[in-house]
Amino acid sequence: MSNYLPIIAIFTLATGYGIWYQLSRGKVKRKAKRASKAPLDKSVLGSELGSRATFVQFSSAFCTPCWATRTLLINITSGLSDVKHIEIDAEANLDLVRKLDIRSTPTTLVLDGKGNEIGRAIGAPKRLEIVNTLAAIK
Repeated sequence: MSNYLPIIAIFTLATGYGIWYQLSRGKVKRKAKRASKAPLDKSVLGSELGSRATFVQFSSAFCTPCWATRTLLINITSGLSDVKHIEIDAEANLDLVRKLDIRSTPTTLVLDGKGNEIGRAIGAPKRLEIVNTLAAIK
């Protein structure tokens, strides 16, 4: 039995990590209200911001969840004139990725109308998360 204890311990740790990983992906985490970095604008992102909100999605070429995220964000923002979706290739913009501390793709930043980051979703966000985030932005 003592031969199996390391295997059981590793299995338990791996299972715990897997559960945590799945539960933490796709949630929009709000930024704390504090003095943050300079707002992002057209000169940094390459496109105009939405007047109410902008979703800035960092993607890579072979990222399957990035496709799902792109489709979801385009679907949600297409009917809203004051909300915009901008997709940025993470591999082609490594300086910006480092500056904004993007660690995996897809990562979606939620910006207010002034370009301040108010939230971020790591992984493919759920539709309800995006809808609730938009509803919270006045």
